[in-house]
Amino acid sequence: MKMFIQGRWTEAANQIQVKNPYDDSVVDTVPRGGASDVDTAISGAVEGAQIMREMPAYDRAQILFATAALMLERTEDLARTISSEEGKILAEGRFEASRAAEIIQLSAEEAKRLTGEVLPLDAAPGGAGRFGFTLRVPCGVVAAISPFNFPLHLVCHKVGPALAAGNSVVIKPATDTPLSALKLVELLLEAGLPPQAVACVTGPGGEIGDVLSGDKRVRKISFTGSYEVGDRICKVAGMKKVTMELGSNAPLVVMADADLEKVAAATVTTGFSNAGQVCISAQRVLTDRKVYDDFLGLLKSNVEALNVGDQLNEEITMGPMVRESDAIRVGDWIQEAVEGGARLITGGDRSGAVLQPAVLADVDPDMRISREEVFGPAVAVSHFSDTDEAIASANDTRYGLSAAIFTQDIDRALRFAREVDSGNIHINWGPQWRADFMPYGGLKDSGMGKEGPKYAVEEMTELKMVVINLQG
Repeated sequence: MKMFIQGRWTEAANQIQVKNPYDDSVVDTVPRGGASDVDTAISGAVEGAQIMREMPAYDRAQILFATAALMLERTEDLARTISSEEGKILAEGRFEASRAAEIIQLSAEEAKRLTGEVLPLDAAPGGAGRFGFTLRVPCGVVAAISPFNFPLHLVCHKVGPALAAGNSVVIKPATDTPLSALKLVELLLEAGLPPQAVACVTGPGGEIGDVLSGDKRVRKISFTGSYEVGDRICKVAGMKKVTMELGSNAPLVVMADADLEKVAAATVTTGFSNAGQVCISAQRVLTDRKVYDDFLGLLKSNVEALNVGDQLNEEITMGPMVRESDAIRVGDWIQEAVEGGARLITGGDRSGAVLQPAVLADVDPDMRISREEVFGPAVAVSHFSDTDEAIASANDTRYGLSAAIFTQDIDRALRFAREVDSGNIHINWGPQWRADFMPYGGLKDSGMGKEGPKYAVEEMTELKMVVINLQG
């Protein structure tokens, strides 16, 4: 595929091979864009921002509604593209494609809801004879920098609200998974989006990320990825608006009164979908000592029921990691934990990018597999004695994106919700769940700002105050 800059599909002197993580076969190639391509893309987006600013909200909404309809018509093609380039199983690829269409539809609805408010200025000292109201206006050019693990869904969470708010957008998809974003651009154009309103530059983030983030013509950055890269973007960005969806280390707390079979099933679903490559995957399972051994037995049998292999095979329930190097890294973390005293209950064997889902028990909280974001198919289980210790352990991380607790005690559940430092709290389910219209974002090193079209539109607009001085 070609990249799309300044209203046209463009090649480059060098190409990047997009490979299937399972067998390393080449799915397609994309141009290896550089700094000059970013400059050209932004120049076009500046023109596009003016076009979008002047476009009526109704027209912006209609373009997005049409895009969502096209996405639903082509769900299977989008799903196979997602699974082929990223490695998630086809069922997850289809789910991502359908959710991505919903995000674009939600964004279309929000295009019609860009409202301000009337302020009673006569309530202020000296305010008599004055009338005031607020306006929301587009930021201008939005940079959408997306990760590999949801190559369509997370792109839509940035592109949909940006266009709904009347901005233009420059997409920088992950180098490993650019095809889904490029197909989205095709559909946007087919739906009637002005060509200058969107650009998609493919290439290594290390080579073009600083150029895109630091350009003063870019007025808003929406980034999803690691804390380290997000921190770098914020330092380079300068005086512009940013939304940062960064790393996580999600705890799942299991109290003694929990339904252990439900917990084990939820741990597998929320810990091993997409081979654990989800920022809100269940990573640390903190379990009451009273049910620790029983839970481990149930979890082991549930994990061993997973069928791991070629993600394009309909019978497979967990596919490969996106890169063999990542599978090697997670395997090294597992081995390091075992050497430090943890018990490997099941899994951990590797073949290429395929890593058998692993469960570790008796994990020390200071071990890397418990302390850092593993972003792979490995769950670390440890125990606690009481609610105070459980909450303290859940908070013992620099991250705060999602946390979960299983309990039948409503007082305990609400105490957990109040006291655990996390942007998303789940009661009687694992930490990995998200409705696309809800406010989604983290605390601490997990970032700043909120996604969800209603909230993202606010992040992608500026608020203006208008004061009218009335005669007489």
